[in-house]
Amino acid sequence: MNATNSTETTHALGSQAKAAAAQMARAPTAIKNAALKRLAALLRENATALQVDNAKDLERAVAAGLAAPMVDRLKLTPQVLETCALGCEQLAAMGDVIGEIIGMRQQPSGIRVGQMRVPIGVFAMIFESRPNVTVEAASLSIKSGNACILRGGSEAIDSNKALAKLVQQALTESGLPADAVQLVQTTDREVVGQLITLPQYVDVIIPRGGKGLIERISRDATVPVIKHLDGNCHTYVDDPCDIAMAVKVADNAKTNKYSPCNATESLLVARGVAAQFLPLIGRVYAAKGVEMRCDPESLAILKADLPEAQVEPASVAIKTGAVIEPRLVPAQDSDWSEEYLAPIISIKVVAGVDEAIAHINQYSSHHTDAIITRDHTHAQAFLRQVDSGSVMVNTSTRFADGFEYGLGAEIGISTDKFHARGPVGIEGLTSLKYVVLGEGEVRA
Repeated sequence: MNATNSTETTHALGSQAKAAAAQMARAPTAIKNAALKRLAALLRENATALQVDNAKDLERAVAAGLAAPMVDRLKLTPQVLETCALGCEQLAAMGDVIGEIIGMRQQPSGIRVGQMRVPIGVFAMIFESRPNVTVEAASLSIKSGNACILRGGSEAIDSNKALAKLVQQALTESGLPADAVQLVQTTDREVVGQLITLPQYVDVIIPRGGKGLIERISRDATVPVIKHLDGNCHTYVDDPCDIAMAVKVADNAKTNKYSPCNATESLLVARGVAAQFLPLIGRVYAAKGVEMRCDPESLAILKADLPEAQVEPASVAIKTGAVIEPRLVPAQDSDWSEEYLAPIISIKVVAGVDEAIAHINQYSSHHTDAIITRDHTHAQAFLRQVDSGSVMVNTSTRFADGFEYGLGAEIGISTDKFHARGPVGIEGLTSLKYVVLGEGEVRA
């Protein structure tokens, strides 16, 4: 596609989205909910056909040598599709926040001042890999009364087209404009460059993908961006804690699934429980083929308990593709800030909760961090002082997800502090405007 054609394409998408947004903003709750329920039904009815389209993307991805975690993100399994359908139904069952007025208060002049929640308008979402994002973004856009323009990665083009077609079918059958959700039908990268510089049509950009994509969009966009660059999540095992709970949670946080951004990448352990806890979790990770990149103190404890482990210098381990079970690796400084998205975890022994908080605030990507503890004071200090979008006590970082938080779905995770933070659901796609009610008052 040449520059002229890409400009025409993006301007057409933008103008159509702007017109649709005006209709969506005044759409009754019942009609928006009907569209969501119809979309859930269509996803279930077309599950087999969707997997056929998805298989084309998977075949191309494998042939192109795409990394295993990225291929995993592409899969539209029956479970993934059912989760999408449930997310639509959960959103339909939720109250509608659009038009809600909060904080209404009377002023000395006699006027009453409050804030009304309204749709943002048009958002453009640029994402990679996961085709289920098409449904998540569309469903949240419908519920929040917005219009959206979706641009998925070339690796998922067939899956995205099939899903977007079902979304538009659900919209039109429910009496809403099909242009409320538009998928960019081309994989031309020039379209991305155009979309992120159209403030006359697009109110916010939401990138969801690799660090390179998000850095590029954040740098070049002339439209506000909601973003997170990576997910270096921590689990801190405190002294005192329930050791059995700590093992269970640290296992789930790392090995439940390696590719999501809410998987734990760094494990911090208080010195007082390290000798008891580390051998237990070390055996679990070793059995599952998780490479452990350790500071000297944790390395010494794990080596003593896993004498059969192969210990390699970090420079060798980084260059070696295959994982050897079990494998212990001396950590490098770069490991403390790394998002692996793989069966690798960094491990460090710390003096206690204060050092853990300081380490997390220095190296975390401010996505999600958890403490496992029996000390209420430590838990409260962790909640208050850890500067992340989600902060957890005695549970797995894998719960940092819009569906698990009861948001119905999420448009993404924001590690920014404005305008939304953490999993971004319906409210993150709205804005507040002041409303003033009077009975003829005039200013003196």
